[in-house]
Amino acid sequence: MIQVVNLISLVVEASISYKSRPSIALTLSPMKSLKQKLDTFEIAHPRVAKLIAKTIPAQCPFERDIILFGRKIGHIPPLCKLNPLYEQLVGLRFRALCYLADCCGEDIQAYC
Repeated sequence: MIQVVNLISLVVEASISYKSRPSIALTLSPMKSLKQKLDTFEIAHPRVAKLIAKTIPAQCPFERDIILFGRKIGHIPPLCKLNPLYEQLVGLRFRALCYLADCCGEDIQAYC
């Protein structure tokens, strides 16, 4: 019984000391660094811009109407906004399309 009480007190002390240092958990976020890398990614070659524009879809590919025997029985909403990198990927695609249109003078209608 004494060992259980000691174990519980150690767990409580560890959780209190962890909560007193929230900056450590925030600075080690791998998602934050990935978001920053996507936001600062510079597009310098037309081939890279074309690859980005082709691989990142213009619309959410998961949104669908469920049709059975010619009648709509349900709708699957767009799930892309649940992706934590959605904003960064859309911004990257936009920068790629702007690079193709402005710097390379290409028609980007094929990517829309």
